[in-house]
Amino acid sequence: MSSNNLYPDAIVVDGHCDTLGDVLEGKRTLAERSTQGHVDLPRLAAGGVTAQIFACFVPIHEYHRGATRYALHMVDTLHQALDAYPDQLLLATRAADIRRAKAEGKVAAILGLEGAEPLGDSIQTLRCFYRLGVRNLGLTWNFRNDVADGVMEGPDARGLSAFGRQVIEECNRLGMVVDVSHLAPAGLEDVLRVSQQPVIASHSNARALCDHPRNLTDVQIEAIAARGGLVGVTFVDAFLHQPASEATIEHVLDHVDHLLRVAGPDHVAIGSDFDGATMPQGLEDATRYPALTAGMLARGHSETVIRGVLGLNFLRVFEQVAG
Repeated sequence: MSSNNLYPDAIVVDGHCDTLGDVLEGKRTLAERSTQGHVDLPRLAAGGVTAQIFACFVPIHEYHRGATRYALHMVDTLHQALDAYPDQLLLATRAADIRRAKAEGKVAAILGLEGAEPLGDSIQTLRCFYRLGVRNLGLTWNFRNDVADGVMEGPDARGLSAFGRQVIEECNRLGMVVDVSHLAPAGLEDVLRVSQQPVIASHSNARALCDHPRNLTDVQIEAIAARGGLVGVTFVDAFLHQPASEATIEHVLDHVDHLLRVAGPDHVAIGSDFDGATMPQGLEDATRYPALTAGMLARGHSETVIRGVLGLNFLRVFEQVAG
């Protein structure tokens, strides 16, 4: 079997990209194929991508003008694209929307927040973002906010605050996926205790293969999987291999192999971090997903396992949490 034989009916989901920042800043549009960055609608289509989580990330230098304001502008950027390109793009708030996108030859856009800074300390603001279509909440970026500490706060980083526990409970009630990438270890432990739904690490690799603070230990990977959750293999070169400049698609496949062994075949997904980092050789942009599929086939993974990693594992969790 070739990767081309998998693609006609495969559901492919990418759990994280930062493309909306470029679009908001006017550097490019989603509709036009660009030589800049990694993701646009033509390149997603060329790569066979069915659904893409578009992260709303607020740069630190925007905090002084208001994280909520900036995040809302990013949400509006996607909604403008949805209005402008209805033949290519639809908003996915439930699993059925992803299946519909596949049937109609469109890309399903899933809105996410990368870091809970836009919430401040307001559960009402969380509910407002939900009503705007946000279905994935990354609790932290690298540093501390009102919900929890990010992984770059160091060895003394704290877990969930009282407000953070309230956020997890409300995400469970609403049907919003909780995303633990960037979260400090104490926070991850707290989330797994509090959440009644599976959680995802949308873009994190294996610490056993690359000793970077953003990567997960085998114990953490096992704990996420034990609760029904997912770890999304990311393409960030610095999280794959050191030196990062030598990272290739083979290192991505090494992390896929490791996660499959540790977490099990139902708990591995993909979260590229396209447009948010430097990519390895062989995965230069969103057109390259067939190469990743071919690599998994070459390493002897079954069609069932590959379909799970490409998107069906995410679809299962999204359906359980969001409906």
